[in-house]
Amino acid sequence: MRLGDLLVRVKLVTEDDVAKALVRQGAQGGRLGENLVAIGAISLSVLEAFIRRIPSEPANISATGLEEGEVLGLLMRLIYTGRLESNRQFVEAIKLPYHIVLDLVQMAVDRQLLRTLGSRADSDSVVDMRYVLTEAGRLWTIDSLERLRYVGPAPVTLAQFTEQVGLQKLTNEVISFDRIRASFKGLTFDDSIVEQCGPALNSGRAMLLYGPPGNGKSSVAHCLGNVFSDVIYVPYAVSVEGQIIRVHDASIHVPLSISATPEQASSSFLRHEEYDARWVPCHRPFVIAGGELTLEMLDLRYDPNGHFYEAPLHMKALGGCFVIDDFGRQLVSPTNLLNRWIVPLEGRVDYLKLHTGKTFTIPFEELIIFSTNMDPEDLMDTAFLRRLPYKIEVGAPSPENYRKIFEKECEKRDIKLTDVDFNFIVHKVIVEKELELAAYHPRFVVDQVVSTCRFMGKAPHLDHRFIEYAIDNLRVKPSTASKRSNQTAARVV
Repeated sequence: MRLGDLLVRVKLVTEDDVAKALVRQGAQGGRLGENLVAIGAISLSVLEAFIRRIPSEPANISATGLEEGEVLGLLMRLIYTGRLESNRQFVEAIKLPYHIVLDLVQMAVDRQLLRTLGSRADSDSVVDMRYVLTEAGRLWTIDSLERLRYVGPAPVTLAQFTEQVGLQKLTNEVISFDRIRASFKGLTFDDSIVEQCGPALNSGRAMLLYGPPGNGKSSVAHCLGNVFSDVIYVPYAVSVEGQIIRVHDASIHVPLSISATPEQASSSFLRHEEYDARWVPCHRPFVIAGGELTLEMLDLRYDPNGHFYEAPLHMKALGGCFVIDDFGRQLVSPTNLLNRWIVPLEGRVDYLKLHTGKTFTIPFEELIIFSTNMDPEDLMDTAFLRRLPYKIEVGAPSPENYRKIFEKECEKRDIKLTDVDFNFIVHKVIVEKELELAAYHPRFVVDQVVSTCRFMGKAPHLDHRFIEYAIDNLRVKPSTASKRSNQTAARVV
């Protein structure tokens, strides 16, 4: 991925700007960034700040921060398990620069681990030079696999990882009222929610979303996670004391969706890349864990067969948002879970331990959002509540917002909502069912009414009888036996 692609993705320049800069570059030379500045597409200070956050490509094996034997072993394992043959395939698999891969291949040839087969019949390029494992190379690689079964892109060092996380903090982005309101598009919330969330996002401090169920706490959390537009770089893996920790997770880290034509990909293969390919340019991650969250999920997970680790959830969420949903309903007690977070929330670092006993620190630069429909004071003591500087209640919608939500749901089904219908619904919910208004009611009621209309062979409409059926499903009726028992008890008294 080229610099121009990245700048377009984060909306610092347009595709037209890049096209004009490339024309100027062809005529006058220089780097793409210099030409973008020259045509006024971006300021030099903004460009330099952006480039500083891009992981630079290592100049040689030493610059990777990894041991020579460690990198050679990884390349041989990739060749053996992936049945790779050409330099092109090697570069793509290990994600190291072409000149470094050439050095590694030459090293393997010198040690008689690889044998040259020559170029492909349709190409005389060094890129397409083909190799095969020798018998000694096969045995050497099998021995390497016995010691470590990690097969993937080359890792970065812990120091490089720590530095990069520091460069891409959430607080690098200044979030405005309009950006949050835009991310809430399609949802109906009072502006007071936006006004409270904004300072929390810009501070990067933990927040607590609380209130009765069904009013959109999870929706608010998702919107807050989507408000960020910056690009961050996530390593495939991190090396700590010779141990490999796999960090990149395709289910969490969404890569930037920039496509390149085969011609563009081919022409850029031998060109100096704009960033270290061991890092994946991604959107800021959004991780959510509910009642399944345990303390073990916040520690490194060691694979005794592969002899490498899987990063815990909050390590994968660095640079993004980590939501603890349904807080208080986990298998682990709220107190134990909160105690696990005290040091990270206050010190902005966390401590992890390898199976060897070695303890190391990682930065804790992410937005933690606790979401609960339980009373916060029943879940945590005042000492921990103090450590959550932003406590935002997502309560029942006002009657005005309740109607807006109903109108949106009815509009989706081409149903007309009259004043009579709406007043009937509110009366049934508040007076007869003795329930508070909740943001989930409109969709629930409309969906059930439409289903009943379909069953009865009628066009969708707000038949009051069908509305009653739906609202009855909001709350279970007391059983007849229970009513009789209560009546009997009353007579006895």
